[in-house]
Amino acid sequence: MCGGETPMNILTVNLLFSTVVFAIAAKLYLIPMLPRLEPRSVVLPILLLHALRHLGLMFLAPGAVFPGIPAQFAYPAAIGDLIAAVLALIALAAVVRRSRFARPLVALFNVEGTLDLMLAISLATIYGAAPHMGPAYWIPAFWVPALLVTHYVTFVVLGRRWSGPM
Repeated sequence: MCGGETPMNILTVNLLFSTVVFAIAAKLYLIPMLPRLEPRSVVLPILLLHALRHLGLMFLAPGAVFPGIPAQFAYPAAIGDLIAAVLALIALAAVVRRSRFARPLVALFNVEGTLDLMLAISLATIYGAAPHMGPAYWIPAFWVPALLVTHYVTFVVLGRRWSGPM
């Protein structure tokens, strides 16, 4: 069925399988190490990764997406990612400085970032954005699964008890 309708949404399959692979990697290599790691050593690379979410602005860039990408998906996804990137940078600064605000800022970033991804996935599905992704297809097929799993890891870290600043 080349060029026409496919019996399944390939983007959804890619998103799900990539998420499973990232989740397996986290379960095998990171989750077992969490009790031995300092919270900041876990969240700093995660925050750096999420600080790159400005790349979600590609959903608004002609050439990065095909004409006809639903605005009902593109604008909320792009702006939500930009907000997550800014919150990640703010939380990153607080964690680096060992601020007493680090943990609540990481939590704020993590909640907003997770909700943004869930909203973007829902809107992409509702409005049929997949055929218009163009070169930006890699974002939901690869990048979003990595982000989802790192949000989960951050929730695990936030749920742990520890003494002192993050």
